[in-house]
Amino acid sequence: MKVFIRSFGCQMNKLDTNLVVNSFLQAGFQFTEEVSESDVVLINTCSVRNHAEERVLSLLGHLKHIKKTNPHLVAAVFGCMAQRLKEDLLSHEAVNIVCGPLQIPELVSLVNKAVEQNTKLTAVSSDIRHNPPQQQSDRLDEFELLYDKAQDNLPAQAYVRVMRGCDKFCSYCVVPYVRGPEASRPPQKIIAQIKKLADAGIKQITLLGQTVNSYRYNGSSFADLLYEVSKVDGIEWVKFVTCYPKKFDERIFKAMVDLPKVCRYLHIPAQSGSDKILKAMNRGYTCAQYLEIIDKAREIVPDIAIAGDFIVGFPGETDEDFQKSIELVEKAQYKNCFIFKYSPRPGTRADEKLADDVPMEVKKQRNIELLAVQDKFSENLNKSFIGRTVKVLVEGTSKKSHLDKVGKEGVSQLIGRTAGDYIMVFDGPTNLAGQFVDIIITKTSSLTLFGRLKLM
Repeated sequence: MKVFIRSFGCQMNKLDTNLVVNSFLQAGFQFTEEVSESDVVLINTCSVRNHAEERVLSLLGHLKHIKKTNPHLVAAVFGCMAQRLKEDLLSHEAVNIVCGPLQIPELVSLVNKAVEQNTKLTAVSSDIRHNPPQQQSDRLDEFELLYDKAQDNLPAQAYVRVMRGCDKFCSYCVVPYVRGPEASRPPQKIIAQIKKLADAGIKQITLLGQTVNSYRYNGSSFADLLYEVSKVDGIEWVKFVTCYPKKFDERIFKAMVDLPKVCRYLHIPAQSGSDKILKAMNRGYTCAQYLEIIDKAREIVPDIAIAGDFIVGFPGETDEDFQKSIELVEKAQYKNCFIFKYSPRPGTRADEKLADDVPMEVKKQRNIELLAVQDKFSENLNKSFIGRTVKVLVEGTSKKSHLDKVGKEGVSQLIGRTAGDYIMVFDGPTNLAGQFVDIIITKTSSLTLFGRLKLM
């Protein structure tokens, strides 16, 4: 049978999609780029923002029309939105299967059963805030070890989950309600998975967790895990996302200095520069405490690249509160920032207790203004790279036309990333995908570095 898959959301969802794709391939399914050709449609969903769920519903509306001419089409919705909506989502006439993120090892068998019996099926956690049975945790670990391979679009790279769930309960965030409590994976299983990936040619590992620096397993910390991962032969770069700015273990920064494989890149969301808004968000730290972590990072790792996240238009955010976010961006001096307009999520404390009182037009304007502040700093920071040579892991051909092509056969415009997660665009042969190369930087913008291959 032919399968069409669509994925929405974060790196965690990308990892889940990769695992699911590989499990279906091993089960004998074939994948197609055209939904009209498919027998099965898989949709990996995100619930962090309303827009992500709206895109899923739009796709389901399209499938409803396709099913009029292909009534045997099986549609399976899995991931965070599936866990959040459960039976409500199953009642959609286009949906055959609803599967939560902790049940993805069951997805192949669910699809086979739905095809054979022409029935609707659901597999979700009845009480997501309770730790799953040990048998289910073991099955998830086995699933990751068996099906984690290089990302199709990122040769030589792979994601490895080190922990599941979240216990922070930020008032705006739905993640604890759809991915469950924090649960760190055993170090030996993580290392076994990474060794298998390294044997398959993986050169860069990105360790994933909703709050990855919270990793703890029988006294072993995330810093300890970094030292163990760095011992794996074949792995050249180790990255990790995302860190939570509370009770931050400074040994993580020490590991960046001690371990050449650990990339000097830190993604650490602030979300707001206003202590009043941070308290309403239930973030558990002040702006001053957040900046202390940034300062300590730069003190221990002077060349560290830091990225941040901000939400604009949170309930009660005044012009003064927003101005404090601008000030924090200016003080933190990020390499880049991800900025989002507040979106109420059903079931969260903010949605239940706080009025969404900032007009959408104000949210949009604040988003534009904060991006402009960050872009100006990013542009100036990137200019400092001109003339320098940087090591880049090549991802493949660029989807956008940034530079004039050199016009030689077998030479294309390529894209890659530095150890500090800077985007690099240059001309070169396509067979460099998955390889490390040295690039001399000749030009920059606020988002991208441009350059040319350094000749040996």
